[in-house]
Amino acid sequence: MAQKAIREADGKAMMARLLTDYTDGKYKIQNRFVSVGPETELKKLPNKYKWLQKEKLVVKPDQLIKRRGKSKLLLLNVDWKEAEKWIRERMNKPITVGTVTGILDHFIVEPFVPHDEKDEYYVAITAQREGDAVLFHHEGGINVGDVDAKAVKLFVPIGETPTAREIETKLLGNVPKERKALIAEFIEGLFKYYADLNYSYLEINPFVVDGEGVTPLDLAAKLDDTADFVSANKWGAIDLPAPFGRMMTREEAYIEELDSKTGASLKLTVLNPEGRVWTMVAGGGASVIYADTITDLGFMEEMANYGEYSGDPNEEFTYLYARTILDLMTRKKNTKGKFLLIGGGIANFTDVANTFRGIIRALREYKKKLQENKVKIYVRRGGPNYKEGLNQMRALGDELGVTIEVYGPETHMTKIVSMALKGDK
Repeated sequence: MAQKAIREADGKAMMARLLTDYTDGKYKIQNRFVSVGPETELKKLPNKYKWLQKEKLVVKPDQLIKRRGKSKLLLLNVDWKEAEKWIRERMNKPITVGTVTGILDHFIVEPFVPHDEKDEYYVAITAQREGDAVLFHHEGGINVGDVDAKAVKLFVPIGETPTAREIETKLLGNVPKERKALIAEFIEGLFKYYADLNYSYLEINPFVVDGEGVTPLDLAAKLDDTADFVSANKWGAIDLPAPFGRMMTREEAYIEELDSKTGASLKLTVLNPEGRVWTMVAGGGASVIYADTITDLGFMEEMANYGEYSGDPNEEFTYLYARTILDLMTRKKNTKGKFLLIGGGIANFTDVANTFRGIIRALREYKKKLQENKVKIYVRRGGPNYKEGLNQMRALGDELGVTIEVYGPETHMTKIVSMALKGDK
């Protein structure tokens, strides 16, 4: 599962558009959420969204920033003139939140909802290995604190949906009696919405209860982007922004574009362009294991990249992916040399020989630069046609004039890490 966070404006607009379908029309959220980016013409917004001139408003950055209220990044109960001025003063300006500095360039504007703190509630649904967990706390809002410790939890096995009665009984013990049915049915519909649309995380803190209505005030959400082929039409046009403070490099954007053109998965994050330890790992789970092993061995500061290629990419896509990593790795020399770890588990359906042909093409192309950068390559792989692929890699070592050590499934998946970095035999 590849979890991708979405903007709050996209999440709320999606909920306003679709939640009613999962609650038999009972819970309707008005789609009054305006997303403001660097290209937005602020002067034109009141003509397009008439309610901006009629309502008191809330304005906040929409860039995956947590605890915006505590960071004074929240403007409440203002008119459009004040909201516009506040946005202009901050648009494209740097700001530090905690230890992270980034540029503010996206905001959300929505109606201000007057309410009492006692009307605020917390709910979250999060994916786990064997199902999903529903977390609820009867005191939501900015001061909710450690919800993992405070919240009441309900585990829902894969394929099951909690009933309103079950939710009321197991989660809503501290909710006033007259509100229990309303909140229970809302969470039941929210879970159906979450599951059917392939969310991996959905948090609303707080949502408020006003009469027979429920309004989400603050929302954070992640989608399982491997479900794009089944859910994209329902998701609509959504943005998948990088974390606040992190600008995507040209190479990362290129790999993301490749990823969008194939049914396989191609991911790349550049951690340290001058690092000595580079990876080309098959499989999302394997990439985590390799990164953990590199860190455990004391080479976290030398870890140059993080990513994966999986889902049986064809030779051409694998070649383009490998070439991008090799280009990054060989731009700046290090007198100590560099390591390239080509690894992965035992594939179920990925044709190892086919993907290796793509990697070998890229390695041949960078033969001279690999020699100049004193690159040592360590390979471990198993799966369909792995013997053919490993033999091709072994033969390549003499051809390139660089060290290539090759291992199959008889060697532990991450053993090549300690062989390379610690000189283990």
